[in-house]
Order: sequence, then structure tokens, then C-alpha cells
Amino acid sequence: MKVFYNTPEFKSDLPVVLTPGTFDGVHLGHQTILNRLNQAAQERQATSVVMTYHPHPRYVLFPEENNLKLLQTLDEKIHRLEKSNIDALLIIPFTREFSQKSSAQFIQEILVDTLAVKHIIIGYDHQFGQDRKGGLAELQSASPTFGFTVEEIPAQEIDNSHISSTRIRKALANGEVELANTLLGYPYELGGIVVHGDHRGRLLGFPTANVKPENETKLIPATGVYAVEAQFLDQTWPGMLNIGFKPTFGGKAMTIEVHLFNFNLDLYDQFLRIRFFKRIRAEQKFDGLDALVKQLEKDQQTALRYFGIN
Repeated sequence: MKVFYNTPEFKSDLPVVLTPGTFDGVHLGHQTILNRLNQAAQERQATSVVMTYHPHPRYVLFPEENNLKLLQTLDEKIHRLEKSNIDALLIIPFTREFSQKSSAQFIQEILVDTLAVKHIIIGYDHQFGQDRKGGLAELQSASPTFGFTVEEIPAQEIDNSHISSTRIRKALANGEVELANTLLGYPYELGGIVVHGDHRGRLLGFPTANVKPENETKLIPATGVYAVEAQFLDQTWPGMLNIGFKPTFGGKAMTIEVHLFNFNLDLYDQFLRIRFFKRIRAEQKFDGLDALVKQLEKDQQTALRYFGIN
């Protein structure tokens, strides 16, 4: 997959079949669109292209609303899109100036003059252009003039519920990682650098790595204890992870601490990628260290059973 970071960089010797969108999460609904994109490109002997935007448009259009957290960093999105076997990814820098382009300008300047698109695939209810006034109708109206064709993928459903990045964010915010993973089609991930903590875990018999997320825009699941896997370099270890404020110790700041089973390497300043599988329990405040340790032992057994480890 070739990655282009602006429209002037884009080149293709073949006709272009394109799908636009933010693609946060590259979830099952997105993957259906991507599968159709590849199929359409093969049918037309064309290049399959995903066009996305960075930063997320809402950060530019509504900077005062800083509560939006994303399912992916840009690097994670690129990695996940690469797995879909598309030919090219075009990342358009989203600026306020770009947001002022009308739908007609977007079609003329971006789709036609720059990309010479021959076929466009859009997801259900996709909108574009200034104030999001462009959509399927505008593309269909312009297609005879500019010689491209358009198709819309209908809403994708799972268990009669619409799949969306918003629904996945809500699931993670509620600690429902199994639901989120079902909608994503893969385990939710969180990457970060291991930093020094208060070292209490080692004293309790459960040494932990304190993970500082790599990007402040990344969504952190609800507080609680989770069964996870951590990837370090080329190896993966199962473990359990706590997100929370350590109320037993009167903590004020949220921390992310992971205890890896049968692991004794030094991880400080190293990058870990965490994959979430199951929420074991909510965060609790315990009466003392003995009660905390007993619960940690139960949590460990629950996580070990989840991974089928005796």
C-alpha cells in the first residue's frame, strides 16, 4: 500500500476507484466498504484508493469541544488499512480552509482535476464539502458531466444494530470491550511508553508496567481490570491490566498498569502495544492490602482461565 500525505503527491498510472471517509477504527462496516472497493478496482483494472483526513475534522471545526477521543492514532489507522489490501491511501491535511470548499469544489478540484476518479464508493449517509452539504445526490448529479460512476454501500448491521465508530466509542467508554471487539472485527488496541510508577505492584507480588498512552486523542476504555495481551518487540504476553485511580491508596491521577504473566524483562522506556479482550471487573476500593491482594489473585485466575492457561 502506497501512502500519500497530500493530493499533490498522488500519482496513479491506472484509473482510480476511490472511497472517502474518516475511517476511525476501520471497523466491520468500513471493512465491508473496503472489500467492495477492492472488488470494484479489480473489475475495472484500476487502483483502489482510500481518501481520509488528518487531523479528524471535528478537531478543526469544533476545537472548543475537546471531548472527542478516537479509536486509532494515524499510524494505527495506516496499519489497519494496509491489512485490507488496498493499493493506496491518500491522507488529506484537514484545515479550516479545506473545510470551506463547497461540495461542487470538492468534486471538481479533488475528485476530478487532482485524482481523475472513475468510480466512487461511499458508505451509508456519507457527507462532504462545506457544512457537509454534499452527499450521494450531488455525486450522482455530477457523474454524467465528469464521467465517473457512483455507488453507495447500505448501512451495515450486526445483531440489528448499526455499526459505527460512535457506537464502538460508547462501548469502550462503558468497559464493554467484547462488544467493541465484535464491532471492530479485532481486539481494541492501546499503545504507549512504559514509565516509572510508585512500584507498589512489586511489593504486592504483582509487578506492573505503567503505560503512558502514545497520543492524547486516543480513547481509554472505562476504569477497571481487563484481560489483555501486550506486544513487546516481536513477542506477545498475556496479562491483566488496571485502568483507574487506585482508590485504595487515595490516588488522584488515572494510571494504566499492566501485569504480564511469567514476564521478568525490564520494560522502562519501551513501547508496548496492549490488546483488550475482556473486562474482569470494575475498579474497587479495598479495606486494606490483604483484601486487595486476594482480589488480585482472583483477577489473575480469571484472566488465566480466559486465555486457557493452567
